[in-house]
Amino acid sequence: MASWEYLLIGLGLMLVFEGIMPFLSPATLRQYMRQIIELDDRSLRIAGLVAMLTGLAILYLIRP
Repeated sequence: MASWEYLLIGLGLMLVFEGIMPFLSPATLRQYMRQIIELDDRSLRIAGLVAMLTGLAILYLIRP
């Protein structure tokens, strides 16, 4: 499989996972968004860093 196919698979999976919350519980998603808006920049950056490192760890563990 070509590298771009893996990229498209990853993008598709990301969109599926991102769409689960608004589909199942839009009200809860709005509540979470309000809480995120109130966070300071440092907390958002730390959350982003943790998400990126978690993603990299998963990619490292499942690499072919």
